[in-house]
Amino acid sequence: MSVRRLIVLCLLTLLAPFAVAACTIEGSGAKSECDTSGCTVTFNRGVNAKVSVLGVDAELVAVDGNQTTLKVGGQEVTVPVGHSQSAEGIAITVQDVTDEKVVVKFSTGLNGG
Repeated sequence: MSVRRLIVLCLLTLLAPFAVAACTIEGSGAKSECDTSGCTVTFNRGVNAKVSVLGVDAELVAVDGNQTTLKVGGQEVTVPVGHSQSAEGIAITVQDVTDEKVVVKFSTGLNGG
């Protein structure tokens, strides 16, 4: 089963009336944990890290100091650590950057993360 199908399946499960568990998916150099507020993705640095999240493809492009560049649905966006930007109708908040990983929250609104 593809990662995209697993994410959709997890999101459908979350929308069920009594769903209480979060969904965790691991993809190419990335791990996604989704709940009703959105998805938190941990991208591994130094690899071709990408994941399909909330119906769009997201890829870690570069990190320069506290600036993280991501490609979301084909649109490149640069987000400083601790700040939010919007791309393809999804709010993107970079939560943490280390030498090994980048943690990004994806949600359907700027106030969702």
